[in-house]
Amino acid sequence: MPVRTRFAPSPTGFLHIGGLRTALFCWLYARRHAGSFVLRIEDTDLERSTDAAIQQILDGMEWAGLVHDEGPFYQTRRFDRYQEVVQLLLATGRAYHCYCTKEELEQLRAEQMARGEKPRYDGRWRDRTDVRPGVPPVVRFKNPLAGEVVVEDAVHGRVVFQNAELDDLIIARSDGTPTYNFCVVVDDMDMEITHVIRGDDHLNNTPRQMNILLALGRTPPVYAHLPMILGPDGTKLSKRHGAVSVLQYRDEGFLPEAVLNYLARLGWSHGDQEIFSIDEMIRLFDIADVNKSASAFNVDKLAWLNQQHMIRAPVARVAAFLRWHLEREGARVDDSTISLEAIVLAQRERAKTVKEMAVNSLFFFKAPTAYDDKAVRKHITIDVLDLLGSLGDGLAGLDDWSPEAIHGLIDGFARSHGVALGKLAQPLRLAVCGGTVSPPIDATLAILGKAEFLARLARARIAWTV
Repeated sequence: MPVRTRFAPSPTGFLHIGGLRTALFCWLYARRHAGSFVLRIEDTDLERSTDAAIQQILDGMEWAGLVHDEGPFYQTRRFDRYQEVVQLLLATGRAYHCYCTKEELEQLRAEQMARGEKPRYDGRWRDRTDVRPGVPPVVRFKNPLAGEVVVEDAVHGRVVFQNAELDDLIIARSDGTPTYNFCVVVDDMDMEITHVIRGDDHLNNTPRQMNILLALGRTPPVYAHLPMILGPDGTKLSKRHGAVSVLQYRDEGFLPEAVLNYLARLGWSHGDQEIFSIDEMIRLFDIADVNKSASAFNVDKLAWLNQQHMIRAPVARVAAFLRWHLEREGARVDDSTISLEAIVLAQRERAKTVKEMAVNSLFFFKAPTAYDDKAVRKHITIDVLDLLGSLGDGLAGLDDWSPEAIHGLIDGFARSHGVALGKLAQPLRLAVCGGTVSPPIDATLAILGKAEFLARLARARIAWTV
């Protein structure tokens, strides 16, 4: 049977970094085996699920490039199907109505805890056929009383559960709505999922789900439960560690391929290789190579990896992301005057994120309205002002406005006047960006354009003279 994986988030909050890693591993496994990747929205929690959260999940998946082959499917649109399977289980004696009240269940729990026992439903309605008028019943699955459930987990190995430890799971509430664990079973069955790859917090749900599938005459899929992602301090990942919306990483200027590369390496490896393209991950990824131990999230490592991807990515691709961030920062980008690709080439080794690159490049699109006072006092003198005037005249006559030609003229001018190149470069930076940090001055002036450079230099000399 062809490989079929699924990513099934609940839209009760944003798509976080742990969820994205799960989606990635599902997607990679399906792609490597030429299978199908299914997106399913598990929105049966009607009180907490929101349209905004659903859209955020879809937007996050789209940004990451994890394109689904089927879906998205919504559990709330499949209630008739769930009810059909509930009735089938009732009809075949694999499920039963339970008329326990909330008060009875609370009393049962209190008594079990008082005896030091694990709280669990005791099956008191399992073999009864009577009804309790006025009490709407739940439907419980009749779990086997003896034997064991063996999960041959692709990550954790063989995990054994005793049926005697599993109580009879509620599969339909008293209002008729299906429960999470039951919906998951029916969906995986109907969608012919062959590999369930999910977080290991779901491992304890697996034996009950397997028993329901077996009761329906189906072979359970292969299960692979992924280890947790921890913060760098070894505690549960939280917002202070980076457990934020996936789209926040977009807003902070991370490339999707860098985020995916980093997440793939959280628990999976291929030798000592650190940097992977998407194609390499598809070709090399195997769920059997995932480590069962939890992994620590490190934002600094992610930032380093992001810079490596910015350096290696096609310039046009980074330029497209740069445009988006520049516009978010208020820049008006005009392709006829400023080359974004030239900015990328000049800045990609000087920034760790595209947002940082954008912020550092705003001066290309807006002339400075003020100059760093400390830098002006350090670098601007009457002699320097005179040199800048003469240098400006020389650059104005330069026909070839390329970095090489600009560098040659400035270098020759410095030599002929017996000054160090830095004595001219820093005042020029002050003139064009208001401070002393920019790419190499020849590249900076080439990107800025001759007319804009000369105008900024003129304004700066006037300001400094006054």
